[in-house]
Amino acid sequence: MKNFNIPLHYKSSIISQIKEIRKQRDPRKRDFAPTILNFGPVEYLIARHFGFCYGVENAIEIAYRTINENPGKRIFLLSEMIHNPGVNKDLLQKGVRFLMDTSGNQLISWEELNKEDIVIIPAFGTTIKIEKKLKELGINPYSYNTTCPFVEKVWNRAVSLGAKDYTIIIHGKYNHEETKATFSHSIQNSASVIVRNIKEAKVLADIILGEQPLSYFFEYFDLKYSDGFNPEKNLQRIGVVNQTTMLASETQEISELIKEALIKKYGAEKISDHFADTRDTLCYATNDNQNATYGLLEHNADCAIVVGGYNSSNTSHLVELLEEKFKTYFISSAEKIISQDSVLHYDLKNKQEILSGEFLSFRNKFRIILTSGASCPDAAVDEVIIKILSFYKNTKEIGEVLNEISG
Repeated sequence: MKNFNIPLHYKSSIISQIKEIRKQRDPRKRDFAPTILNFGPVEYLIARHFGFCYGVENAIEIAYRTINENPGKRIFLLSEMIHNPGVNKDLLQKGVRFLMDTSGNQLISWEELNKEDIVIIPAFGTTIKIEKKLKELGINPYSYNTTCPFVEKVWNRAVSLGAKDYTIIIHGKYNHEETKATFSHSIQNSASVIVRNIKEAKVLADIILGEQPLSYFFEYFDLKYSDGFNPEKNLQRIGVVNQTTMLASETQEISELIKEALIKKYGAEKISDHFADTRDTLCYATNDNQNATYGLLEHNADCAIVVGGYNSSNTSHLVELLEEKFKTYFISSAEKIISQDSVLHYDLKNKQEILSGEFLSFRNKFRIILTSGASCPDAAVDEVIIKILSFYKNTKEIGEVLNEISG
């Protein structure tokens, strides 16, 4: 795996050592049990996999190299490079400006750009329409392209499936930048439809089986299908790809549901003519992080803390998994830990930050599950560990605890 040159302030002194110890012991990544750090009155269960993935580190390296190599030039990002408030704030402070917000609303008019400007494509990629717009302005959209290679892998697979007359189902969030980009590329070669979850996939399966009228497709999937989509014709041969930050298990569940519907309609002996196996497009980092979260669920703890951007899709899925068993606090940074008694955290259901009391306990050993999203620097997790330790007395030194797990 390539080593990326990322700013030192994103790197960690604690988590980096833990990851290196686990890597040496488990190079093939078969063990998803957490690392246990016993500080005496408080104990952390650290997920086996979390934090910056390949695509994020690649994007950060390119962005900072672009800034350093182009002094005096105007530098723009299409939108947030990744969904992490700390990283995006840092880029803004270095003079980078965002052309759009994460919903696609224009913040800076295209007319303000000229061919001397630099425009960085974020890790999510972008649409064919925006690529063409940049070319019209005399700006090469590929010069500073940080699109994740695993996102591009999904696009390439969609192209190959389209060439074989498959319709593409994209498991993703309709308004997410990555899904917009994937949809844009997919429709160049094939009929395409975006499916958000298993509920929507069941509706699609019912339409395939004739249990819902074909006309219902256009009503239910309004704005989520390609121009000229013909459900009678285009739901005969199907391949499923995903927004790489979605739950991999849900993508597989959607794939199996659609496959079973096609088997029911056309017969098992003909399924290879109607359904494409696309399991190889699932992002390795998403898989690893989610499997590590399932590993956390096999243990007991007093609470779970997930660190990351509130608009981060992959991070929110980790929160959803952990909330099934634990009181879970979704925080963007250690600053959200107000005191030993209170924490400001994000409520996924109500889409807002809330202040909760009775945060930490001092009566018995307090066990905390800790993980973060793929766009969260390990340094931010270090800060959470240190902040919470500061509330407890008579804790072991960090070096002593790291020596214990390395032995």
